Amino acid sequence: MPPPPRSTTGTGTETDIAAQGREQPRQRVIEAAADLLAREGRDAVTTRAVALAAGLQPPAIYRLFGDKDGLLEAVAEYGFARFLAAKRVDPAPSDPIEDLRAGWDLAVEFGLANPALYSLMYSEPTQPASAAFKAGMEVLRGRIRRLAAGGWLRVGEELAAMIIHATARGAVLTWLSVPEDRRDPALLTALRESMVAAVTNQEPAVQSAGPAGAARALRAALPEQTALSPSEQQLLREWLDRLASDDRST
Repeated sequence: MPPPPRSTTGTGTETDIAAQGREQPRQRVIEAAADLLAREGRDAVTTRAVALAAGLQPPAIYRLFGDKDGLLEAVAEYGFARFLAAKRVDPAPSDPIEDLRAGWDLAVEFGLANPALYSLMYSEPTQPASAAFKAGMEVLRGRIRRLAAGGWLRVGEELAAMIIHATARGAVLTWLSVPEDRRDPALLTALRESMVAAVTNQEPAVQSAGPAGAARALRAALPEQTALSPSEQQLLREWLDRLASDDRST
């Protein structure tokens, strides 16, 4: 009896193997392009040079990435992924402001250590759509939420994220634009401390952590509140009183 015909659609394992086979040369090309970028600059990253460095024919670049712009986008995504892997995340730092400083310093250090890659990462307007970029921003937002929960945050969370990100990015790009003999490390310190002063309070507005402490802080500020109607203020006071008493009954 003849064996049953083999499926032409392929099994899940066969599909996975095929995907891995495609991914290996793609990753090799990306790493070759990133190496060329670091050693010789962006102008050196041509499809011919990258294909030669990766041991492939130039048409393979177009099959894998569409065109040179697609390749550069992939290299930028590779840069965001490398930066994300370098992030040190402490879910419960003893000092959230020092944790903010450390995160900012790490971002700047990555940029200074990888100038060509960093410039590529932040020179394309489409890059904020990167999955790794979004993951990195979530790490930053986690730091900001911890500041807010402790009463340290001076501004809104989204504005804080923009200030922190913009100052780190500006610090790196400004540093790289200055001739080496004129670079002063005090610039980086001043920018970092300006960022800290812009987004945090010198003393926590909430003296005890948790919803009860936040409720008491907001309750104390209500007499100056003018955006709410009297009935809205009264209702809010009742809610805040209930929240503020939660940890006093234990």
